Amino acid sequence: MSISLKLKRLSLPKLNPWLLGLLAFISLGGLIYVAYHQFVVVPQQQAKNKVETASVERSNLTITVSANGTVQPERSVNVSPKTSGILKQLLVKEGDSVKQGQVLAYMDNSDLQGQLRQTQGNLAAAIANWEKLRNGNRTQEIATSKALLEEQAVNLQKLRNGNRLQDIAKTKSQLKDTQFALRQANDDLQRNQNLYSQGAISHQSLNTLRTTRDRAQTQVRQAEEALSLMRSGTRPEEITQAEAVVRQKQSALDLSEAGSRPEDIEQARAQVTAAQGAVEVIQVNLNDMVIRAPFSGVVARKFADPGAFVTPTTAGSAVTSASSSSILALASTNQIVAQVAEANISQIRMGLTAAIQADSYSGKTFTGQVVQIATQSVVVQNVTSFEVKASVADPKHLLRSGMNVTVIFNAGELKNVLVVPTGAIVQQDNAQGVFVAKGKGDPVFKPVVVGTTVNDKTEIKSGLAGTEQVLLSFPPGTRRASKLNGRP
Repeated sequence: MSISLKLKRLSLPKLNPWLLGLLAFISLGGLIYVAYHQFVVVPQQQAKNKVETASVERSNLTITVSANGTVQPERSVNVSPKTSGILKQLLVKEGDSVKQGQVLAYMDNSDLQGQLRQTQGNLAAAIANWEKLRNGNRTQEIATSKALLEEQAVNLQKLRNGNRLQDIAKTKSQLKDTQFALRQANDDLQRNQNLYSQGAISHQSLNTLRTTRDRAQTQVRQAEEALSLMRSGTRPEEITQAEAVVRQKQSALDLSEAGSRPEDIEQARAQVTAAQGAVEVIQVNLNDMVIRAPFSGVVARKFADPGAFVTPTTAGSAVTSASSSSILALASTNQIVAQVAEANISQIRMGLTAAIQADSYSGKTFTGQVVQIATQSVVVQNVTSFEVKASVADPKHLLRSGMNVTVIFNAGELKNVLVVPTGAIVQQDNAQGVFVAKGKGDPVFKPVVVGTTVNDKTEIKSGLAGTEQVLLSFPPGTRRASKLNGRP
């Protein structure tokens, strides 16, 4: 009994429930802090103090150059006639593929057809005249000239010989006849004058007889003059005139027999040449009325319909004022025109292959090849670039002019070269290099000569042996005053 009483006296006093709750909360908070520090803070400090490194290694670097570009036709022209006129017929429409030399349209050529017939007629006449001069005079023409000469020669000889006796006798006989007629007329007049005095005939009848007598007198004088001329013979001037006519006919015969002069033949030949030229000019103008495709391509746009008046325009012009009077626009096979940055242009060369990705065809890649590299740079917003043209394989004609593309040029491959991660390259004391890890010691900065950078790898030409570990990150207090990838 006494023992139990003692135990009761030694038992602890009863605690307050609020105090017990406070003690439990403090204990739980301590446990949470210890767990957070152990599992969160300590790993973060360890990760922060950890130095990330990478091995220097030998590798193959595939060199690529990326550039933005557009799809453009190799050739693009506004097709128009050489001379202004009316479009008669159009044989193609927009989107049609045409071959070089294919007929695209016909112009109205009605005026030229009339001019062609006229010039062809002039040519035929010139050829006929030339052939006539070359062949000379016909035998019939020569015979005619000979006959005329002989006739004039006979006449000259007649004049030189004078009148024949028979002609003189005939003239005398004609004179006697006129004299007889005159005596008879005088007798009739005298007899009728007596009758008139007696009032047997009228005055009118007497005047008629007087007129007959006067006419007979005139005929007698004419016959006497003719007889005098017959007896005196031909006058010298008549003989001279006849001789001149003979000489003229002889010259005409000589010319006829000699044929055309060489200079006349040459002149006729020149006229033939001129006529041929006129025909050819009209024929060329007629041929120009047939509008043909200057190269193979696609009809990009149509500017005119049949019946429209079209005029010559600048072939490469694309302004509205020039195209409004053209017939159509023709574009050839598409090509890629890329703008390559000045820093990368040295890696581009003729024949390089290229992968082409168009914004309009996601996931599809076209292949191409460099065909032209510009010799003159282009500066846009203080950025210098060079225009590089590449052909593109597009058998289905998916690419359209003006599309935006990304061009990746395959510039080659560097084989078995030392490379480091590009992020390891730093700049310190005006020297480019890397920090090399040295076990537990501080990293050492080594200058290097860098080469080509491809994506996240950079070629090291000299400065490293190839067995080093280079730093990609730096623990606190160990990083020197440097610039990593151009950033402090």
